[in-house]
Amino acid sequence: MADDQDSPGVVRRVYRTVTPGYKSHTDSGMNSVGWIIFLVLLALFLPLLPFLLIVWVVTKVLDYLAAQRGPSEETET
Repeated sequence: MADDQDSPGVVRRVYRTVTPGYKSHTDSGMNSVGWIIFLVLLALFLPLLPFLLIVWVVTKVLDYLAAQRGPSEETET
């Protein structure tokens, strides 16, 4: 008799909530904020691009010159 009362029976999908269901939608307000942040960061970092390019070119030239000289004596120990 106790087994009959403890069994869950037929499983049904029941949603008990007081809030309405969520329906997906586009969030154009957040998209606008994201684009504004991107454009502000782009405006801030764009003036730094020439300096970063110069540093990158100098390091590539120094690496090339170091490879042309061969291995240094300090690394052969």
